[in-house]
Amino acid sequence: MHPAVPPRAGLPTEVRLAIAEIAGAPGAWCPSLAPTGDRVAYVSDRSGLPRLEVATLDQQLPPAVLSGSGEEVVSVAWSPDGAWLAYLVSPGGSICAQLWAVRPDGTDRHLVAGEDPRATVFAGGWTAAPGHYVCSIASGDGPDADVVLVDVVSGARRTLASGGFLSVTAVAADERTVLARRGPRGHRHVVLVDVATGVQRRLLPLGAPGWQASEDGRFAPDGGAVYLRAALPGLPDVPRSDRTGLVRVPLGEGRVPGPGEVLISRPDADLDAYAVRGDGTVLCVWNADGVTELEVRDLDGRLRHAVPLPQPVMPGWSLSADGGTLLAELTGPARPRSLWWVPVDGPAPQAPLPSTPRPPDPHLLVTPVRLRYPAADGTGLDGWLYTPPGVTGPNRTVVSFHGGPEGQERPDFSPVAQSLVAAGLTVFAPNVRGSGGHGRAFTAADDLGAREASFADVPATVDHLVAADIALPGRLGAHGWSYGGYLTLVALTRWPDLFAAGASLAGMSDLRTFFAGTEPWMAAASVTEYGDPVADRELLADLSPMTALHRLTAPVLLAHGDRDTNVPVLESVQAHQELTALGAPAELLLLRGEGHTVVGRGNQLALSERVAEWFDRWL
Repeated sequence: MHPAVPPRAGLPTEVRLAIAEIAGAPGAWCPSLAPTGDRVAYVSDRSGLPRLEVATLDQQLPPAVLSGSGEEVVSVAWSPDGAWLAYLVSPGGSICAQLWAVRPDGTDRHLVAGEDPRATVFAGGWTAAPGHYVCSIASGDGPDADVVLVDVVSGARRTLASGGFLSVTAVAADERTVLARRGPRGHRHVVLVDVATGVQRRLLPLGAPGWQASEDGRFAPDGGAVYLRAALPGLPDVPRSDRTGLVRVPLGEGRVPGPGEVLISRPDADLDAYAVRGDGTVLCVWNADGVTELEVRDLDGRLRHAVPLPQPVMPGWSLSADGGTLLAELTGPARPRSLWWVPVDGPAPQAPLPSTPRPPDPHLLVTPVRLRYPAADGTGLDGWLYTPPGVTGPNRTVVSFHGGPEGQERPDFSPVAQSLVAAGLTVFAPNVRGSGGHGRAFTAADDLGAREASFADVPATVDHLVAADIALPGRLGAHGWSYGGYLTLVALTRWPDLFAAGASLAGMSDLRTFFAGTEPWMAAASVTEYGDPVADRELLADLSPMTALHRLTAPVLLAHGDRDTNVPVLESVQAHQELTALGAPAELLLLRGEGHTVVGRGNQLALSERVAEWFDRWL
């Protein structure tokens, strides 16, 4: 039986103003330092959409916008000779990105790759040759992606590698050898490709004892070895010890890979990124329980020193030519993504760039605390708890599931979570099994038929919140984006009495139609995660909330970008149509011009306010 529909009273004016301040806060991200070290290119949405900006580090001039007025910029990279900027554009929110190039003074802006609207360009990087940029391109006709070298001056293109979904990570200085990541989700590995013959060799042999997935391959400066990040073998009976560390693979005669050697690892953290510096030390970016830790280590693993960070999460960064200073993209609960100077070796002060947009009023924001709790089978889970000021006992609570499912809830800036808190709601953002940042086995613990175990983490989470006097029974809501939206619909159909309301943003409702409608490369990559759309069709049906919507009793808000080609908008439309036919209280919010991620300022505001109003109304 469906609940009676309460009147839509709307949020108080002071709450709406707070949400406007929170969700409307602009940010800056994806920094790329000029080789001369006097300028920086980055992406900022201060204008309402993500644009390419260039600023001088002395900040004597205002930032210059170099991208076109209709271009939604994804990322940017400065060429080694300083002559060009290469940047990705998402046309109208589509995941089918284009590659553009522009001079640092704003002249000669032109499309380099991605003319076909079905094609998707994946960022790669500049090679040692002037004007040469290497990227991966998926044609849209099938699951593969080729490694393509483009000359941004002449427009000439050359395919360097093909055969499988190849995401390029590095090209040798002579452009005769390529490093690329290939394979489906959870099983990706780095291959070395000989351009002349097309032969691909795994850097870490399949079936070798202990070796797991690998990525982020790079050539050593002398070309005699390859560095990469790899999931290391776990310790017996030690949960989550299968961490990601730095591995070196020597290259023998004919560049044949030799045995891999673990250089740097930590039992309590995953290596998220690294840079081998000119002095032989390694800048290590660790993910330790969701918080970024920055260290300088020798290649034998010995710790030189830790580098403190002014915010807890560092999604991106650009290292100066001498390796001594980091321009870091940092974020925290009270700070949208912003750019900071971080000295690596010295005691100089850390400071945000003056051109970084102003953060929202910190008095409107709360800092979450990390909670640990057990699943029903004893597996350790964790999450981040946002509590409104002045709340000391049980409260109306929204459980917010992250996307991925390999994503991870971290203490970064979350406009929706903070908007819910501004409306007086407690928010708990868990990392159920299948999340990243906890070792490879935990990330793979929801693959295929094991997904049922991850579903069971949902009621375990609710039980903990109620037992800990955080949440009120009957006053809980479920919310999520992408896979989190899917998990929200799963929870509402499997445990109809668990949540009083739900909101799904860009979530799958039927895994069968998801596979049929998503990009071909995304479908191929997702087979190891969810199942084969042909061989495992019955499993996909059992795992799809669409087949059980008749069991749902809670009101549902379905929100989706109308240009989403990752999780097609049909997933929310068909769920809304079915719920409406069943007489269930459901509303559909289509965000015009948005893709899988909502980036437009107006739509961000509309979504945050609508979600907060939805749960305030029903809880």
